[in-house]
Amino acid sequence: MKLIILAGGYGTRISEETDSKPKPMITIGNKPMLEHIMNMYGRFNFNDFVIAAGYKSESIFDWVKNFKSNYNIEVLDTGLDTHTGGRIKQCMNFIGKSKVFVTYGDGLGDVNIAKLLEFHTLHGKLASVTAVRPPARFGQLTLEGTKVTEFGEKQHSDGGWINGGFFVLEPAVHDWIEGDLDAFESITLPRLAKSDELRAFKHHGFWQPMDTLREKNELEKLWSTGKPPWMQ
Repeated sequence: MKLIILAGGYGTRISEETDSKPKPMITIGNKPMLEHIMNMYGRFNFNDFVIAAGYKSESIFDWVKNFKSNYNIEVLDTGLDTHTGGRIKQCMNFIGKSKVFVTYGDGLGDVNIAKLLEFHTLHGKLASVTAVRPPARFGQLTLEGTKVTEFGEKQHSDGGWINGGFFVLEPAVHDWIEGDLDAFESITLPRLAKSDELRAFKHHGFWQPMDTLREKNELEKLWSTGKPPWMQ
């Protein structure tokens, strides 16, 4: 199975880095996010990747050209202003009719990819999304009136489940995406959910996006330990 990595967005929330490169080329431990994501899947012997490029795509083409690995990597320029659904549709056209993994180029986790695929196969619907708990950004207070009875830095928020990426899609999902301007998150996924064709694989372990410089620095700290949780 191939993995489509969405790598074409502008990454405006981390413009300190993306003025010169697309967000998936931001490095953690001198390795671009793209390489970390590929290694996550490579641990489960999934080694075929299609990168949906757009903004500053030339840097991705150059990196892939010089990257030495046993991976099969193809880069598709899906356009500067194409939305996520449109990028997926273009990649599915490029690949041909087959089941695919899809994920974003700016998130890492210790998701068990083999179990995700097994979950998807068993439920028999068109799409699976990995549901995660958002990382807590602030200290958690437990109060009785004004008295603080407990204070702690929580690893995850209790604010419900969110879209963590790491999708599995059947070939038919291609036909649920109308064109380049379809946003996968706000158009395609709601359509699939309304038609009872979407299931959530609940992931209780590590997950961290890289939307801001603060989050990039957090990932750098985890990498510096020598045992980054997304590779455990």
